[in-house]
Amino acid sequence: MPELSQETERGKALLPFGAAEVTGPSMVPTLKHGDRLVVQYGARIRAGDVVVLRHPFQQDLLVVKRATERREGGWWVLGDNAYAGGDSTDYGTVPEELVLGKVWFRYRPWAPGGRSGRQRSVLAAVRSPLAAVRWAWGAARPVPADRSASRRLRAR
Repeated sequence: MPELSQETERGKALLPFGAAEVTGPSMVPTLKHGDRLVVQYGARIRAGDVVVLRHPFQQDLLVVKRATERREGGWWVLGDNAYAGGDSTDYGTVPEELVLGKVWFRYRPWAPGGRSGRQRSVLAAVRSPLAAVRWAWGAARPVPADRSASRRLRAR
Protein backbone atom coordinates (compact mmCIF):
# COMPACT_ATOMS: atom_id res chain seq x y z
CA MET A 1 0.00 0.00 0.00
CA PRO A 2 1.61 3.29 -0.96
CA GLU A 3 2.56 5.25 2.09
CA LEU A 4 3.15 8.96 1.72
CA SER A 5 5.61 11.09 3.61
CA GLN A 6 4.26 13.03 6.57
CA GLU A 7 5.69 16.24 5.03
CA THR A 8 2.47 16.22 3.04
CA GLU A 9 0.48 16.98 6.17
CA ARG A 10 2.64 19.90 7.31
CA GLY A 11 2.48 21.68 3.96
CA LYS A 12 -1.25 21.51 3.39
CA ALA A 13 -2.12 24.33 5.79
CA LEU A 14 0.13 26.80 3.99
CA LEU A 15 -0.55 25.99 0.34
CA PRO A 16 -3.27 24.08 -1.47
CA PHE A 17 -0.55 22.03 -3.24
CA GLY A 18 2.00 19.72 -1.71
CA ALA A 19 4.46 16.98 -2.58
CA ALA A 20 4.46 13.36 -1.51
CA GLU A 21 6.50 10.24 -2.20
CA VAL A 22 5.02 6.85 -3.08
CA THR A 23 6.21 3.63 -1.44
CA GLY A 24 4.72 0.28 -2.37
CA PRO A 25 3.23 -1.43 -5.42
CA SER A 26 -0.54 -0.96 -5.08
CA MET A 27 -0.88 1.72 -7.78
CA VAL A 28 1.34 0.06 -10.40
CA PRO A 29 1.32 0.74 -13.38
CA THR A 30 0.01 4.30 -12.82
CA LEU A 31 2.41 5.06 -9.95
CA LYS A 32 5.58 3.24 -9.02
CA HIS A 33 7.64 3.01 -5.86
CA GLY A 34 9.74 6.17 -5.56
CA ASP A 35 7.47 8.40 -7.66
CA ARG A 36 6.90 11.88 -6.30
CA LEU A 37 3.40 13.37 -6.45
CA VAL A 38 1.95 16.85 -6.71
CA VAL A 39 -1.22 16.84 -4.61
CA GLN A 40 -3.97 19.47 -4.46
CA TYR A 41 -5.55 19.46 -1.02
CA GLY A 42 -9.25 20.11 -0.75
CA ALA A 43 -9.80 19.56 -4.48
CA ARG A 44 -13.15 18.36 -5.77
CA ILE A 45 -12.99 14.58 -6.18
CA ARG A 46 -14.70 12.76 -9.03
CA ALA A 47 -14.91 9.05 -9.75
CA GLY A 48 -11.68 7.88 -11.37
CA ASP A 49 -9.38 10.45 -9.71
CA VAL A 50 -6.23 9.35 -7.90
CA VAL A 51 -6.49 10.64 -4.33
CA VAL A 52 -4.48 10.90 -1.11
CA LEU A 53 -6.36 9.74 1.97
CA ARG A 54 -5.89 8.73 5.56
CA HIS A 55 -6.09 5.00 6.14
CA PRO A 56 -9.45 4.35 7.87
CA PHE A 57 -7.90 2.18 10.60
CA GLN A 58 -4.45 3.81 10.93
CA GLN A 59 -5.13 7.49 10.52
CA ASP A 60 -1.47 8.45 10.90
CA LEU A 61 -0.84 6.52 7.65
CA LEU A 62 -1.45 8.32 4.35
CA VAL A 63 -2.21 6.25 1.25
CA VAL A 64 -2.85 6.91 -2.43
CA LYS A 65 -5.67 5.11 -4.25
CA ARG A 66 -8.13 5.64 -7.09
CA ALA A 67 -11.58 6.86 -6.01
CA THR A 68 -13.81 4.60 -8.09
CA GLU A 69 -17.27 5.63 -6.94
CA ARG A 70 -19.09 7.61 -4.30
CA ARG A 71 -21.22 5.43 -2.05
CA GLU A 72 -23.30 6.01 1.02
CA GLY A 73 -20.79 6.92 3.70
CA GLY A 74 -17.94 8.04 1.47
CA TRP A 75 -15.71 6.84 -1.37
CA TRP A 76 -14.95 3.35 -2.59
CA VAL A 77 -11.21 3.36 -3.37
CA LEU A 78 -9.13 0.78 -5.20
CA GLY A 79 -5.48 0.36 -6.09
CA ASP A 80 -4.64 0.00 -9.77
CA ASN A 81 -2.74 -3.21 -8.94
CA ALA A 82 -5.52 -5.64 -8.04
CA TYR A 83 -3.02 -8.10 -6.50
CA ALA A 84 -1.54 -5.67 -3.97
CA GLY A 85 -4.64 -5.20 -1.80
CA GLY A 86 -4.94 -2.57 0.91
CA ASP A 87 -7.99 -0.80 -0.50
CA SER A 88 -11.77 -0.70 0.02
CA THR A 89 -12.01 -4.43 -0.58
CA ASP A 90 -10.18 -4.73 2.78
CA TYR A 91 -11.59 -1.80 4.78
CA GLY A 92 -14.80 -0.73 3.03
CA THR A 93 -15.97 2.76 2.16
CA VAL A 94 -13.67 5.64 3.14
CA PRO A 95 -15.46 8.59 4.80
CA GLU A 96 -15.26 11.91 2.88
CA GLU A 97 -13.31 13.61 5.67
CA LEU A 98 -10.45 11.11 5.28
CA VAL A 99 -9.96 11.96 1.59
CA LEU A 100 -7.41 14.77 1.70
CA GLY A 101 -6.71 15.69 -1.91
CA LYS A 102 -6.34 14.88 -5.57
CA VAL A 103 -3.10 13.85 -7.30
CA TRP A 104 -2.37 15.92 -10.42
CA PHE A 105 1.19 15.00 -11.45
CA ARG A 106 3.82 12.41 -10.77
CA TYR A 107 7.50 12.94 -11.34
CA ARG A 108 10.47 10.68 -10.97
CA PRO A 109 13.64 11.84 -9.23
CA TRP A 110 16.72 12.62 -11.34
CA ALA A 111 19.02 10.37 -9.32
CA PRO A 112 17.33 7.31 -7.82
CA GLY A 113 18.67 5.90 -4.58
CA GLY A 114 18.36 8.92 -2.30
CA ARG A 115 21.51 10.76 -3.33
CA SER A 116 22.17 14.14 -1.81
CA GLY A 117 21.71 17.37 -3.73
CA ARG A 118 25.47 17.73 -4.23
CA GLN A 119 25.74 14.20 -5.64
CA ARG A 120 22.83 14.92 -7.99
CA SER A 121 24.50 18.07 -9.33
CA VAL A 122 27.71 16.11 -9.97
CA LEU A 123 25.71 13.43 -11.78
CA ALA A 124 23.90 16.07 -13.80
CA ALA A 125 27.21 17.52 -14.95
CA VAL A 126 28.48 14.06 -15.94
CA ARG A 127 25.40 12.96 -17.88
CA SER A 128 24.98 14.02 -21.45
CA PRO A 129 22.47 16.70 -22.47
CA LEU A 130 20.55 14.00 -24.35
CA ALA A 131 20.17 12.00 -21.12
CA ALA A 132 18.85 15.11 -19.36
CA VAL A 133 16.30 15.68 -22.14
CA ARG A 134 15.19 12.04 -21.99
CA TRP A 135 14.80 12.25 -18.22
CA ALA A 136 12.80 15.51 -18.47
CA TRP A 137 10.55 14.00 -21.15
CA GLY A 138 9.67 10.95 -19.07
CA ALA A 139 10.02 12.26 -15.52
CA ALA A 140 6.90 14.37 -15.17
CA ARG A 141 3.50 13.20 -16.31
CA PRO A 142 -0.04 14.07 -15.35
CA VAL A 143 -1.83 11.37 -13.38
CA PRO A 144 -4.87 10.59 -15.51
CA ALA A 145 -8.31 10.14 -14.06
CA ASP A 146 -9.80 6.85 -15.16
CA ARG A 147 -13.45 7.63 -15.74
CA SER A 148 -14.11 3.97 -16.59
CA ALA A 149 -13.13 2.91 -13.06
CA SER A 150 -16.74 2.40 -11.97
CA ARG A 151 -17.29 0.01 -14.89
CA ARG A 152 -14.23 -1.99 -13.81
CA LEU A 153 -15.60 -2.08 -10.27
CA ARG A 154 -18.87 -3.61 -11.43
CA ALA A 155 -16.96 -6.19 -13.48
CA ARG A 156 -15.04 -7.51 -10.44
